[in-house]
Amino acid sequence: MDTYRRPDVPAAVFHDATGAVVPYGSRWGPDGPPEDSYSVVTHSERFRPLHTVADAVVAHLAARYDVDVEHEDDPARETPVAVRVTTLRPRAPDAATVTLVRTGFPGVVVRAGHLLSAHLPPCGCDACDDTWEQVADELEHTVAAVVAGTFREWCTRRDGVTWVGHALGPHRGRSSSGETVAGTTSDGRGATACAGPGDDPVVWAPWPLRHA
Repeated sequence: MDTYRRPDVPAAVFHDATGAVVPYGSRWGPDGPPEDSYSVVTHSERFRPLHTVADAVVAHLAARYDVDVEHEDDPARETPVAVRVTTLRPRAPDAATVTLVRTGFPGVVVRAGHLLSAHLPPCGCDACDDTWEQVADELEHTVAAVVAGTFREWCTRRDGVTWVGHALGPHRGRSSSGETVAGTTSDGRGATACAGPGDDPVVWAPWPLRHA
């Protein structure tokens, strides 16, 4: 995704109940968020630009890489209810498929390979204080690392518990990774995929470029 550029999104200003501007991303001091900000979501519409970013990512990938693209609108099976689902399948068997689910929150779920399912924003409550730009960074990093072939995932058992994990990068100086107990994700992907892969990680190949 070296030629990808994030689309311009007009700045939006949000106000609290008193009319004051809400400085998302820097609301809380060293003491952290107040207790009453947890599990409370105000101005979730501030994440709507994530749909614009997801559309731009899809357009870039479809134009630059040798992939099959499938769109699905309003699938009833998604939770939270999806606005649109796009799946990009690279025409190389050892490269990972990516699916972008635009949710009605609004947000985006990025699915890749056998196991990865990243919900963006991860929470969206007032205490988390995410900005859409921060979440867009994570979306772009996740997809770019998969496309570049720096994505790997695994299943392993420790103390009788099956864990699924993934690592993204290093790509452009950034890396991320995570593990969770199989079957604890909302879509259950880990529980299904762990019937296949063993302790050896699956290392996905770079996406093939589209030929002129």
